[in-house]
Amino acid sequence: MSHTHTGMRVAGGWLAIASLLLAAGLVLHGPINPDMHQQLQAVADSSTRWAISHWASAAGLSLFAVTGLIVLAAGSRLTAAWATMSAWAVLVVGALWTMTTAVAEATVVAGAAASGNVATFEAWWAFSEGKATGFMFVALAVAAIAGNEARTTRGATPVWASWIAAAAGIGAFFGWALGMWFGVGIGSLVWLASSLTMCLWTLWFGLGLPRTDIQLPAHVGARSSA
Repeated sequence: MSHTHTGMRVAGGWLAIASLLLAAGLVLHGPINPDMHQQLQAVADSSTRWAISHWASAAGLSLFAVTGLIVLAAGSRLTAAWATMSAWAVLVVGALWTMTTAVAEATVVAGAAASGNVATFEAWWAFSEGKATGFMFVALAVAAIAGNEARTTRGATPVWASWIAAAAGIGAFFGWALGMWFGVGIGSLVWLASSLTMCLWTLWFGLGLPRTDIQLPAHVGARSSA
């Protein structure tokens, strides 16, 4: 078994697990209220669920980063172009950036809300909101990766599914911006629905990777050996 094929089998397995964990975290998380004080009350009313949601998300995002590193090291068709190689690199950085948000929300934010410490909640909520911007770039990375899959004849998922995932990635990006930056309530719902759709596709994609021809195109291999 080639190094590339082994890498894709491992990456696919971790991606599937990462997708399940992140999807579970998103379902438990729910939409974000643009009013900070109402959000504080919502977290206080279910601080345990909030913590579990974010620990699951932190684990899932960590495994997204692991997946990206394996894909980048494997030298497959998934990174044969500069755009897709960049997308996988952005996925790694964005996942690690957002993972710190999830840990902060599972610990300090949940604790502050449960104890009614408004000052601590507001300070750490601002920190978390800033770091969570990384998820927007995870979404764009998934959109680029899915769009590339839709254009290849050797994709791990059907073309229609890949295009839906690409649209979902863009939807998650703009949904987060609308909800968190501009306070538009429906933006958070768009972000949540789009993010769950992305996770379903990355799960399907991960499970399908070992069954696809993932070797580099011949002209790429020739160029790299020249």
